[in-house]
This record gives sequence, C-alpha cells and structure tokens, in this order.
Amino acid sequence: MTGAQRLRLLMLRAVGRRYPRPATSSPPRRVLLVRPDHLGDMLFATPAFQQLRAGLPNARLTLLAGPWSQAVVARNPDLDEVLTCRFPGFERRPKESLIAPYRLLFEMAGRLAGRFDAALILRFDHWWGAWLAAAAGIPRRIGYDQPETRPFLTEALPYHPDRHEVEQNAALVRALLGGAAGTDRPGALRFVIGAAAQRWAADWLAAHAFPADRPLIAIHPGAGAAVKQWPPAAWATVADRLSAACDAPIVLTGSAAEQPLARAIAARMARPVLDATGQTDLEQLAALFVRCTLVLGSDSGPLHLAVAVGAATVHLYGPVSAAKFGPWGEPARHIVLQTPWPCAPCNRLDWPAHVLAEHRCMAAIPVQHVLAAAQRLLSPTSIC
Repeated sequence: MTGAQRLRLLMLRAVGRRYPRPATSSPPRRVLLVRPDHLGDMLFATPAFQQLRAGLPNARLTLLAGPWSQAVVARNPDLDEVLTCRFPGFERRPKESLIAPYRLLFEMAGRLAGRFDAALILRFDHWWGAWLAAAAGIPRRIGYDQPETRPFLTEALPYHPDRHEVEQNAALVRALLGGAAGTDRPGALRFVIGAAAQRWAADWLAAHAFPADRPLIAIHPGAGAAVKQWPPAAWATVADRLSAACDAPIVLTGSAAEQPLARAIAARMARPVLDATGQTDLEQLAALFVRCTLVLGSDSGPLHLAVAVGAATVHLYGPVSAAKFGPWGEPARHIVLQTPWPCAPCNRLDWPAHVLAEHRCMAAIPVQHVLAAAQRLLSPTSIC
C-alpha cells in the first residue's frame, strides 16, 4: 500500500464513523443497487436482479448505473427504475479535478436521500458508492468487507477472490433477503432485445446476401485493453479454417474504434468475410449474436453479451482471471481457453504501448486449441 493509499484509507475511516448503523430486520420496500461498471460486469449483476425480484416481488428495485451501461439494462424486467451517475474512475477519461468526485458524491446523495430502505454495493472495492449510500442516509448498506468500503457499510460480507462475480453478488442478495425466497443458485445472465433490433439484424444479413437458413459464426476480436487481444493473424487463420470446414460465413463485430482491427484480420484472410464493426448499437449486436451458431473472441463484455442471448461461445483469457470473470452459463456451451504463461492471471491491463510487446500472454494461446474448441461446440449442430 502506498502512502497516498494509506492516507485515503485513514480519511475514509474517519469520515465513515460519522454515519449511523441502525439495526433493522424488516424486509426492505425500496432497494438501491449500485453497479458503476461497464457491459460485462453489468451483465454479471443481472442474475442478482432476478433473485431480488423473486425474493422481494413487491419492492421497488432501482439501479444506479453509469450512462455507459444504461443500454445493458434498459429493458430488464426485474428493475423498476434505472438512474445514471457518471461514476468517477469509470468514465475512461481524465479526472476534471481532485474535488470533482466529492462534489458529485454529495450532489447525488441529495438526490437519493429519503428514497431507499436498503442499498447493495455490487462492486467489491467501490468505496465511493458505499460512501454515497451512507451520505444519502440509506439505513441498511450491504457490501463487501474491504478496508475502504467497510467504514460506510452496515453489513460487510467476505469477498472471495477465487469466486465468480455472479456468485459474489448472490451472497449480497442472500444477506439482504435472509430467509426469503429467491436465494437459490443464481440464474442466467439476462439481456432483452427489442423488436426493432431484431428487424435490423434480419435486414442487415439480407442486405449482405446472407441466406436465413445458413449457419453464421461471429468473431469479436476486440477487448477493453490491448493486452487482452489475440493477434489478427491468428484470428484470420481461425476464420478461414472455420469458414472452409463449415461452409459458413464469418462476421466480424466490434465498435467503430475497432474497425482497423477488423480490417487487419480481413486483409489476412483468403476467404470473404462480413464486417459489421462500427455498424451496431448494443441491441443490434445482441440481435446479430442471436443469429450465430458460435461466437468467438477475447475476454470482453460483448462475449458475455453473446452468452446472455444464448449463443455458444469460445473465450480467450490471458491477464484476467477466468474463475472470476469467465462466462456464466452452461459449461458445455461455453469454452474458456487460457494462456499457458505461468504469470497469468496478473490482472494488469494498463501496460503502456511501448512495453506491450513484452506482455504477449494472449499470443501464447495456440490456434489449434481455438479451432478444436470451436469444432467441439459446432459438432452437435452438424454444420461442420
């Protein structure tokens, strides 16, 4: 722990002592769920929403999310309300000032005050969210027993570093519900696709002369950090071989910023490929994945989206723990391939560009392993 981290911890402990910790056992009627993260982690929270709805069918469930993940839960039937907050540290841009996060905290606390009986802080280290719940005067505040969050919680549960995030969230739900219903093993990830997005996917495929009765394989090569990306040449080889073996078109997906990556893959391919990068919003991407027999990619939020909408998937993991952040679904339909490097998972994603060449744990995953995993998932479909 650095000197700055020690100083912040002392400050948080001192501030946390001013907030009351009233004991209450009555079932909450108004629950605030705090999850500041982006696509993948927000999808990991959806089983907890289902459990809460089952256990508290008459309660009002409100999610406080970043605007960057609002589309993930826009149609979620388990939530009554979604509020947004530009959580400091999650905007993926430089801070405005040192004081801005604290000014925002007390502005948001004023908006939330008097509205909730209980709050769940669904990210293990989110001291800002825990402080927000305390500053808003929410009587019951449940989160993880971490040094920086503990001062603001009324109930702090152990966080197990080797346990999947979906299971971690379920533990918080069980603490809130006690003996109420809805405390079984967490269910599936949930993402609801609207009719307009489904029509868009059908029209897009038709415009690219894709027959409705043919299998489709998607590759989503991008990831939230450069160190998590598999080499374009490797993806090109996998795409060519799967396309030839299955007589199935390959579609490349991704954001507009990932178009150069898709072009680099397409340029190395011998067979034609469909390129949907930069052409979809989140719902449209999900609607494309629904049409896919298989989706392959590096560890990323869109791969979890594919899981949520029912596609079979192959996930490549390097610096991030698959035990904590791997696919949450039927194991027979979702295969994880991990780097053989002994230093993984290091959970370090912010390597500067000039040293990325030294951190090629993803490149160590063999093409043959990816092909074998894909063929294993495709075999029951009889398309290969």
